[in-house]
Amino acid sequence: MHYRSREVVQVRSAYDCDVLVIGGGIVGLSTAYAVTRAAPGTRVTVLEKEQGPARHQTGRNSGVIHSGVYYRPGSLKARYAVRGAAEMVKFCAEYDIPHAVTGKLIVATEKAELPRLHALVQRGRENGIPVRELGPAQIVETEPEVRGLAAIHVGTTGVCDYGAVARQLGEASGADIRYGADVVRIDRRPDRGAAVRTADGTIVRGRVLVNCAGLHCDETARLAGDDPEMRIVPFRGEYFTLARPELVRGLVYPVPDPAFPFLGVHLTRGIDGSVHVGPNAVPALAREGYGWGVVRPRELGATLAWPGSWRIARRHWRYGAGELRRSVSKAAFTEAVRRLLPAVTPDDLLPAAAGVRAQAVLRDGTLVDDFLIKEGPRTVHVLNAPSPAATASLPIGREVARRALAALAAS
Repeated sequence: MHYRSREVVQVRSAYDCDVLVIGGGIVGLSTAYAVTRAAPGTRVTVLEKEQGPARHQTGRNSGVIHSGVYYRPGSLKARYAVRGAAEMVKFCAEYDIPHAVTGKLIVATEKAELPRLHALVQRGRENGIPVRELGPAQIVETEPEVRGLAAIHVGTTGVCDYGAVARQLGEASGADIRYGADVVRIDRRPDRGAAVRTADGTIVRGRVLVNCAGLHCDETARLAGDDPEMRIVPFRGEYFTLARPELVRGLVYPVPDPAFPFLGVHLTRGIDGSVHVGPNAVPALAREGYGWGVVRPRELGATLAWPGSWRIARRHWRYGAGELRRSVSKAAFTEAVRRLLPAVTPDDLLPAAAGVRAQAVLRDGTLVDDFLIKEGPRTVHVLNAPSPAATASLPIGREVARRALAALAAS
């Protein structure tokens, strides 16, 4: 008995941590937080290639706490967004992070959109979300400058500072968070765990590996020796800031096209009082392609080599052409906004920072609609976590932590 105890100590000391997380966005940091909450004393290390947390999807979105009204009942997105929205508000209140529950309008501006709007009412109710239907006069009472044929008001939508949330999750987790740690190689062995090498030559060993690499999650899965059976196809979302924020009181959205996971150009009054307008959705020429001038041939080549990319293009070229037009023409973008907010002019739209959505695409061209989490030996991969992943980050983190701790117990 004494010998076995000493042997376990020796094996444990060969590892730098029990759970090794790649990715310091909100999902990776939420996972670290959930692991240490569920199993105090578990050693967690987070490797993030940037010099701070939340530098990509987390820190470049519009800050919306989504209600869950859009998502298919029973899906992970629906369950985790509804639960996550309430938990996010509570988390922000507990740690004094700026936030507000503002509600939002989803507005139909054409008759063809009315059936889809009514379907959203039903979907919201199935997901347990309070939804109120509005006519044209009630729209104007809520948002004096917005025009539409009908709308729904979703009361549980809000806004917050997700960068601050990510930082707080990291601090509260007690994890060893290493910034500037760009993972270049993974040696994963089912009987030993994973040894990860970073660009500066550092090697970190963990008993269980968690892949929360966002825009690079498919590449990270392949580094670990697993076939993710999907590819990340990056879509850039371009934003403007409204020069006259007084035109919008809260959050105003169009009726989305159910064929796409994008919500369309919308108006969001952020926690700082500014109003974000956007995003559109255009193909990015790099995983971190925040402008047309950012081109990485290897990454672009990998996107073009994936059969699913061409199938998306053939299937949805009309939609894509409209998005490209709004990208290159401010007048076209203004036209899209004016459907909701007729008073807006091109001079009202000031360029703002863009974001890139990490969209998982299957070989047959299917845009993965739900969150996607897969497992390999001693490994958990988060392979599709775009919006509303920030809203749902606390439940997602708990689910990933549950799987990681199960793998740890079995090792």
